[in-house]
Amino acid sequence: LPALRDSKLFIKDLHFDEVPVRLYRSRVASAGKRRGVLFIHGGCGIFGSIRSFERVCRYLARKSDSVVVSVGYRLSPEHKYPTQTLDCLTAAIHFLKTAETYGVDPNRIIVCGDSAGGTFAARVCQELVNRRDIPKIRAQVLVYPFLQALNFELPSHQKNAFIAFLSQKRLIRFILMYLNKDCSMVEAILAGSHVPESMNVKYRKWVNPDLIPEVFKVGYKPPSPSSFLPQVHEEIKELFHTRCSPLLAEDAVVRCLPDTCIITCQHDVLRDDGLLYKKRLEDNNVKVTWYHVEKGFH
Repeated sequence: LPALRDSKLFIKDLHFDEVPVRLYRSRVASAGKRRGVLFIHGGCGIFGSIRSFERVCRYLARKSDSVVVSVGYRLSPEHKYPTQTLDCLTAAIHFLKTAETYGVDPNRIIVCGDSAGGTFAARVCQELVNRRDIPKIRAQVLVYPFLQALNFELPSHQKNAFIAFLSQKRLIRFILMYLNKDCSMVEAILAGSHVPESMNVKYRKWVNPDLIPEVFKVGYKPPSPSSFLPQVHEEIKELFHTRCSPLLAEDAVVRCLPDTCIITCQHDVLRDDGLLYKKRLEDNNVKVTWYHVEKGFH
């Protein structure tokens, strides 16, 4: 659908290397180059669009006096994983290379995303840490991001398992739909049967309820051990790729990431993903700003 008219913003539909984007820029002339925001919408990789997040992008463009580029990545299941991340990466690289064309300082571009958009934003930043041919991303803003598929029994998953809109089982079902997998595996994944013990041991230093601050663990009960199901693990190995679980990236990558803002919500199954990533970034000397919405929902 075409963009709505806005008296304060210049809005234009473009393609960044065949990826559809919508650009928002103030109609008021700027004395210098503006900041840039690459916005990646949420929706589990299967819902959402440029149009459905237009109000958010208009607000960002007006309030921050930035040039906002909203990415219309292709959705699953019509376009299989990892098309979504690759589209976002393509758009990011194009924007970094051509920023000045749109009146943007290429050294002042941030990548921002909510929910699955936060997953894609986190992964885009990870994929670009070693690029020397384009400007560095200045910062990443991750709004209640999904960051790991290793443990679905963290304190926030237990506490918010039946919260409206994004319950624990609905989250896992959406992930399976995104990967175009059989949704009958929900219960096995919920129980942790998709993870071999060797993998649990390897990643315990990063994905562990012991790393969650005590204030967020009220009422938490360690889950009972589950039986490993090799057939389930084999079917959904993509869950452990860093494109799906950015929290599992190696320290060599994490320590090179840009300044980060993480937003978490108290009543959200994904709250602890943000808390764990915050700790990982801080442990690797990445500057982190954290904002927690006490009464917030996903």
